[in-house]
Amino acid sequence: MRIVTLRKEDEQQIKQAAGLLVAGFRDNWPEAWPDLESALAEVHECLSPERICRAALDDQGRVLGWIGAIPQYQGRVWELHPLVVAAECRGRGLGTRLVRDLEEQVRLRGGITLYAASDDEMGQTSLAHVDLYADLPSRIKNIQNFKGHPYEFYLKLGFQTIGVITDANGLGRPDILLGKRVIPWDRGGGTAPV
Repeated sequence: MRIVTLRKEDEQQIKQAAGLLVAGFRDNWPEAWPDLESALAEVHECLSPERICRAALDDQGRVLGWIGAIPQYQGRVWELHPLVVAAECRGRGLGTRLVRDLEEQVRLRGGITLYAASDDEMGQTSLAHVDLYADLPSRIKNIQNFKGHPYEFYLKLGFQTIGVITDANGLGRPDILLGKRVIPWDRGGGTAPV
């Protein structure tokens, strides 16, 4: 398995990447990419030169998973979007390898922070279907994962919960924000906290 930059001329791999989006988000985020046409549009958008788009390929060149990132704040902050791994490859470290590779790509482009916005549209966590404005800090601190929400995957990779956009997907359907600095504090020009 190797991780490469997905390119516009890789038509077959682009179709495979789009198929992974449809299949990978069907159960818990069905409105994200409900069909191949919307997924193809997403992949093509991710291929723009200012973005990062990386794919994990098997020995035959088949896409096993892929990851993208969008620059923000003059490239100091990057949004991880999207990340998907083929169902038969999940739980084997491929997602971790894709995120680690993306962290390096962000560093190479001068990025400082990488963040992911992970929607809870289906009541997978204790942040869904409640009024988060009633003691938001406590609810974030005491979040529980009921149905395999991916926020725990990011936590295992060193991300931290940095916020929640309440009602992002409708009443009681938040977006959980997770972030990680990809360079050491002392390399970023900051001073040590007092």
